[in-house]
Amino acid sequence: MDPPPNLPLSLLFTLVSPILQGLFPAPYCGSTGNFTANSTYQTSLTTLLSSISTTNSLSLTYGFFNDSAAVSGTSQTLYVIGSCRGDLTAESCRTCLNASASDISRLCPLQKEAVLYSEKCTVRYSNASIFGTVVTDPIYELHNVNNVSSQVTYKLGTQVEGLKGEAAGGGSQRKLATRNLPVGPDTIFAMAQCTPDLTRQQCIDCLEKVVGSIMNRFRGKAGMISMAPSCQFRFEIYEFLDPGSEPLPPPPSPPPLLPPPPPPPGKSNKSTVITIAITVPVGGVMVLLFFTCCLLRRKGKKTDGVVQGKSGANELTTAESLQFDLATIQAATNDFSPENKLGEGGFGEVFQGSLPDGQQIAVKRLSQSSRQGDEEFKNEVLLVAKLQHRNLVRLLGFCLEGDEKILAYEFVPNKSLDYFLFDPQKSGQLDWPLRFKIVSGIARGLLYLHEDSRLRIIHRDLKCSNILLDSEMNPKISDFGTARIFGVDQTQASTNKIVGTFGYMSPEYAMHGEFSVKSDVYSFGVLLIEIICGKKNNIYHQLDRGEYLASYVWNQWRDGTPLNVLDLAIADSYSRDEVLRCLHIGLLCIQEDPAIRPAMATVVLMLSSNYFDPPQPRHPAFFVQSRSQGPSIPMQELESDQSTSRTMPSSTSDMTVTELYPR
Repeated sequence: MDPPPNLPLSLLFTLVSPILQGLFPAPYCGSTGNFTANSTYQTSLTTLLSSISTTNSLSLTYGFFNDSAAVSGTSQTLYVIGSCRGDLTAESCRTCLNASASDISRLCPLQKEAVLYSEKCTVRYSNASIFGTVVTDPIYELHNVNNVSSQVTYKLGTQVEGLKGEAAGGGSQRKLATRNLPVGPDTIFAMAQCTPDLTRQQCIDCLEKVVGSIMNRFRGKAGMISMAPSCQFRFEIYEFLDPGSEPLPPPPSPPPLLPPPPPPPGKSNKSTVITIAITVPVGGVMVLLFFTCCLLRRKGKKTDGVVQGKSGANELTTAESLQFDLATIQAATNDFSPENKLGEGGFGEVFQGSLPDGQQIAVKRLSQSSRQGDEEFKNEVLLVAKLQHRNLVRLLGFCLEGDEKILAYEFVPNKSLDYFLFDPQKSGQLDWPLRFKIVSGIARGLLYLHEDSRLRIIHRDLKCSNILLDSEMNPKISDFGTARIFGVDQTQASTNKIVGTFGYMSPEYAMHGEFSVKSDVYSFGVLLIEIICGKKNNIYHQLDRGEYLASYVWNQWRDGTPLNVLDLAIADSYSRDEVLRCLHIGLLCIQEDPAIRPAMATVVLMLSSNYFDPPQPRHPAFFVQSRSQGPSIPMQELESDQSTSRTMPSSTSDMTVTELYPR
């Protein structure tokens, strides 16, 4: 039950923090065995834990302690990690860690590994290396018994993904992100934190586990804490961070250079003349060089280049850590043997390969007549190499020798989503829980591209064949050859080169070349409807008339019979609430007006929550087709750039449009 609307929520919970303190410390004594009392193991552990008190304050500036020691007379090594909440000073951190080190020795007296949570710090030790390793077990969860309005839950949900990305990008000193979110007269206080020994991706993986665990089970509560050994997430409707306990700043920057001494008396005029005589010509030369560089850069920049302002091959050549030589790729794929061929796409062939260390790779070999030119190739390498997310395919390297343009990706064994979804014999392998998992993963991957990566990325060709499935059927977005990078504050761009696949393109992009993050949202909506219906987004035949899939789904939704669109392959496994929610989201995503389509942050929230009240969808944007005619897209709009040409395949089911440059 929600609190009275006229009473600020913060006033209801002023006593929560003292109550929470009564729930700590929370020990988890390990299950890997015990050591003998008064043994060298216990002596080493006691020494190691007590070393926290002798660590100098500078070492605890960023709230992190780690140490190890060999156990005398054995081959074992003990490891200890202590981490503090990000608002603590070094001295407050030491006090908390000391108390926890004493408590863990008392509460877990003979265990070989243990974790102890307190409200402001965590201490753990183990006889196995724990530095630089994601540990999400055990998770300690607490939640406030009071409920809050769906507005509070909604506001928090739209910020969670950004918090995770911000914390993960915190570098090696402090992986911490906090946000104060106004909701009416109240404020939500939220925090996400990882131990700084984790990589960016490890931090994201850890936070996804702890945030997903608590948000799914305690949604609608007035406060939550989810703590794992490697990360934690918390939100409250009161300020739980200590405003008077600011963390120590990073080391100061070097002092500015002192100004030169004044000239000797009587020489000031001469010095001034000399200074002017030198400065003016030098300044003029620098200005001239600046404008020359700008002109050369503008001249060398291709119109609407995918990654603009890059030096292309030079930048690739210097990326030695990513570069394979052609001989290695040929050996890995048995010289591009037909037996190793996985498939063929719009830009070339894909082969399975094996590196000398046994690692399996997928090799994308662009054909010499490929529609992906040098710009697209350089874009895909430079772009994907910077992206790290569990729902994006990982680039391992590239090869650029002679006419060969090759990309090496992680091998994803279960092919692409369309391989299962549109095959009547295989679609039954995708039951509803698995389809919902795939939808949620795609949404999180897109949210990362749009908001949480270091760059803002518009994919521009999201479709079933570009969703790969790993060994656990987790989705991975692939094929970034047509993606565009946006500036931090950029929201929209336009182009006279339409790239992508008909049926998945938003109308403003297909007809006018205007694209934004909402273009990807449209493609996601089409993809979501395909996953529910199990049918391609071309003509859906019903009785004697041909009907576009989006039109058919909308008509069933409007007529109050939305479940008629359901793929029969999931008739025995679907959740009615989840299917209706996904159909609702899909129809919102394919609205004609981009402003009405939800952002991916909202989509992720709606997928994971029953606590939302979305607007009703309007008539969606789609292009009506008949059996005897092709798509009614105005082709003169697509052909507005007379300097280029396009090839239209005969089938409209997977029509890819891209640029052809003369070679």
